[in-house]
Amino acid sequence: MNIDHIEAFIYAVHLNSIHKAADALFLSQPTVTARIKTLERELGQALFKRSGRGIKLTEKGREFFSYAEQIVQTYEKAKKQLSKELIQKEIVIGANPISSQYFIPHILPLWKEALPDVHFTFITATNEILVDQLIRKEIHIAFLKEMSRDAIYQRPVLDNSVRLVCHPDHPLSNKKNINVDDLSEDPLVFFECGAFDWNRIHKMFEAANVSPRIEFRIGHLEVAKSLIQHNKGIGFLPSLCIKEELKKGTLVTLETEHILNIKQQVYGTYYGANPPYLWDHLWNVIESFEEKRKQAEAI
Repeated sequence: MNIDHIEAFIYAVHLNSIHKAADALFLSQPTVTARIKTLERELGQALFKRSGRGIKLTEKGREFFSYAEQIVQTYEKAKKQLSKELIQKEIVIGANPISSQYFIPHILPLWKEALPDVHFTFITATNEILVDQLIRKEIHIAFLKEMSRDAIYQRPVLDNSVRLVCHPDHPLSNKKNINVDDLSEDPLVFFECGAFDWNRIHKMFEAANVSPRIEFRIGHLEVAKSLIQHNKGIGFLPSLCIKEELKKGTLVTLETEHILNIKQQVYGTYYGANPPYLWDHLWNVIESFEEKRKQAEAI
């Protein structure tokens, strides 16, 4: 029984499509079909039946699927054990711009310290490009926003909710029960970024039938943050980028959850039936990093 035939079967199940499985495995559709047919002949059982445009497991196919995953997992473990390689020598990690600037520089040295024999390659790209690179197996792990795609596995890593911030001397800094009318009266520094759904902010003003005073439309996060720090306006910024400023007191947050609550998270993301081998190693470092950060913030 060929392990490649079993892998083709597993991908077809996860993606619910022979065509998508072929794309993911960089094979032609006839090749994937032939591998599955060969597997069915060896087992003496039909594994799939047609269901509209898609495919559906037969009863025997469902029964075999759990064994198939165990076979592939055992095979991968055996390869690592026999080669005496506990970790792979290179891992390619991607992150969206905000995660790249405010998370990766802190965690990457810790990964290297924990895994000194691993060569790390790191790239920055948009969320959509990163997902495509995961599917094409050009990167192993990505850190990005929540994405809904077939065979994409995500685990929340960091809170990156959007917060309204201002200079500590701004008149709104001490005001309670802020409403949309209050926000419309002040200059707004509007940072627009593909990592978030900024339309929700526009809709907040539309729902209140008021127009925001958008005096700065900024495409660079640090520029937007600098303007707010110099008291040139208020603005909505992702929480990852303002941790140091809040700690130093050069920015303060305004309580706006009663009128707008944009909860966002950064997700560790990989593609396929099984996580990359280094996933658990990297995750252990992240959990330790986050625990130490929370302890430091509590002091």
